[in-house]
Amino acid sequence: MSATRVLVLNSGSSSLKYQLLDMRDSSRLAVGLVERIGEEGSRLRHTPQGGESRQWTGPIADHDAALKAVAEELSKDGLGLDSPELAAIGHRVVHGGKTFTEPTVIDETVLAEIERLIPVAPLHNPANLTGIRTARALRPDLPQVAVFDTAFHTTMPESAARYAIDVETADAHRIRRYGFHGTSHAYVSRATAKLLGKAPEDVNVIVLHLGNGASASAVRGGRCVDTSMGLTPLEGLVMGTRSGDTDPAVIFHLARVGKMSIDEIDTLLNKKSGLVGLCGDNDMREIQRRIDEGDEQAELAFDIYIHRLKKYIGAYYAVLGTVDAIAFTAGVGENAAPVREAAVAGLETLGPAVDRELNAVRSDEPRLISPADARVKVAVVPTDEELEIATQTYALVARH
Repeated sequence: MSATRVLVLNSGSSSLKYQLLDMRDSSRLAVGLVERIGEEGSRLRHTPQGGESRQWTGPIADHDAALKAVAEELSKDGLGLDSPELAAIGHRVVHGGKTFTEPTVIDETVLAEIERLIPVAPLHNPANLTGIRTARALRPDLPQVAVFDTAFHTTMPESAARYAIDVETADAHRIRRYGFHGTSHAYVSRATAKLLGKAPEDVNVIVLHLGNGASASAVRGGRCVDTSMGLTPLEGLVMGTRSGDTDPAVIFHLARVGKMSIDEIDTLLNKKSGLVGLCGDNDMREIQRRIDEGDEQAELAFDIYIHRLKKYIGAYYAVLGTVDAIAFTAGVGENAAPVREAAVAGLETLGPAVDRELNAVRSDEPRLISPADARVKVAVVPTDEELEIATQTYALVARH
């Protein structure tokens, strides 16, 4: 292919993140973000490779206007959407259900299926669809590819993917465990194998994607066999504002005894729980500062967070049988040394260990933080979901 550039779009309900990459060397030609779409104070921040950031504030009515503004900024740097060097546009799509197991060239049938999945991803898929339709209207001649957050987890066996509820009811309403953060888990598991000097198919990795949203995965030979998030991103680990695993009867209790509506319970578990519900903060840096000052509430929140994390590490040891590495990634995983140390502390008999000096080093590069003689390596691997989306997009278009 003579065209080597891929534009990656991540459309949120009121935002549009973008990166333009050159796949010859995976370099970023431009990155940017449009925020507060549809509001008075819309803002666009654009940074070209090797250049100064530019910021623009003003009304941006909708995603169509946002993408046109992005195209205009790219044109100022000679990187316009009309460039013959643009090979494709890759779109992050949160939910692909069971249907989409790999990146997919977008057509009307694909759009209809993404729309059909809106009931299981009501906050994300509509925004993703808006971004896709806007981009297709601007460049109808250009291949557009959907890369699904759920796709990496479609390799889970039914024993891991199914909930133990009536099968007919589950199938009628598409209730199963889908998992999320799939592009991150795919990228980090491969990067961890590379760090160990091995092929992905020869490595078993526990990936811990710890950001405001957090998920764990068990990856055997490059294929996901279990993950902590389920039908929605609410299941699993303690997160910034999400509760993670909770007895389902808590919902019945809150409805019957607490007289809370379903919407109120939804808001409680998704936006007012997790770390923010436990101590009022969802920023791990602030929680650590409070712990250093002797704040018992912050310390308890941290302990609950770590307890849940250890439970999943132990569970995925059991699922995988043998583990070559534990990889930390995303905002907390990459930057919070106390979280990494606490999560692995006490697991030394299972093989992993953390070297305090190595753990304290800050770096943007993938690195090992375990002693040289540790049977199970512990790694910090910065995630790169945009590069993963671009790589999958470019590979698919090149094959066609």
